[in-house]
Amino acid sequence: MIRSLQSFPAEVLERLRADAWFYATVIGYTAFGLIYLQGFGQLDGTSHSAYVGPGLWTFAFFMPVVVVLFDLVRVVHRFDGRRRLAFKRSFSGRRMAALASGMALMAGITLFQGTFTSIKISFANIHGGFPYDLYLANADKFLHFGSAPWRHLYAVAQNPTVLAIVEVNYNVLWHMINFGALFFVVTSPRANRVRMHYLAMFLFVWIVCGNILASMFLSAGPAFYGNVTGDTARFAEQMAFLAGSDAVNSAAGIQHYLWSLYERGQPGIGGGISAFPSVHVALITMNALFLSSYSRGLGGLAFAYVGFVLASSVYLGWHYAVDGYTSIVIVTLVYHFSRKLFDRQTAAAAAFGISGRSPVIV
Repeated sequence: MIRSLQSFPAEVLERLRADAWFYATVIGYTAFGLIYLQGFGQLDGTSHSAYVGPGLWTFAFFMPVVVVLFDLVRVVHRFDGRRRLAFKRSFSGRRMAALASGMALMAGITLFQGTFTSIKISFANIHGGFPYDLYLANADKFLHFGSAPWRHLYAVAQNPTVLAIVEVNYNVLWHMINFGALFFVVTSPRANRVRMHYLAMFLFVWIVCGNILASMFLSAGPAFYGNVTGDTARFAEQMAFLAGSDAVNSAAGIQHYLWSLYERGQPGIGGGISAFPSVHVALITMNALFLSSYSRGLGGLAFAYVGFVLASSVYLGWHYAVDGYTSIVIVTLVYHFSRKLFDRQTAAAAAFGISGRSPVIV
């Protein structure tokens, strides 16, 4: 055990070196974001400070405590000599180094999220509004047999109980699943094989889908359709139903919060309005793809959940269905293309006898 702990500093340094590309990307992205915001006179809308408290609580305290407690429970349930072996593995220098370096990386994620939100908030001000809602709403109607897809969903599930379940899933469970998966990948040695690929895809989803494409096709989504187009009747029935929710994290309540930030020009956590493409759907699709590479059975369940999230995004008025369809297609194509590149890199590293913990394939 002592020898294992002595290896801790070296293990941490090795993993930090392996993650240097990620830190460089986040710093470069943040520097670009600040220059971009300054250039358009939007520097007052930065949201970095809003993420510090939640980031520290979630990634520097809550999740590490959960991981340590989970490992302790596993050790306690071992018997005879296996308990000692389980303890050595769970609290080895390598395992603790992975946890420590992963927590450092999550600090980078917190900075990244602040930059992402700051850039996203600026779009409506720079564009002078949301020009693509009418086109996306019409595309939805065309693709769904002349009727908005939310009407098909409400025909079978316009029910307060269903609404409550969908809201909890979309506003709470989705975050726990996606950021829990991220924390596992960056803090567990068992995820070394996919770690670099996973982080690259994570950056792609947020930057390309959430910033670049969102800016190119800026739309507010059904919840704000009446505000940005003047046509309050098109989604009035849906908005009236959503307004009936009394949940703490209701979709209507969060939508009101976001529109209030937008009207006041005030930065805040989760701020910025853009619907196309759906980052909610993109991120859960990414996780489903990685899970399916591990297990076809679990992958099938994961993709069923993707469908549920997609339907939920429409049901709650956050997105047009085409927002989610586009996210699924883009993320799937990029995942399979990039996976081939990372697989070749892994094979090349193995051919030269490079360790599985090398920066090349971590």
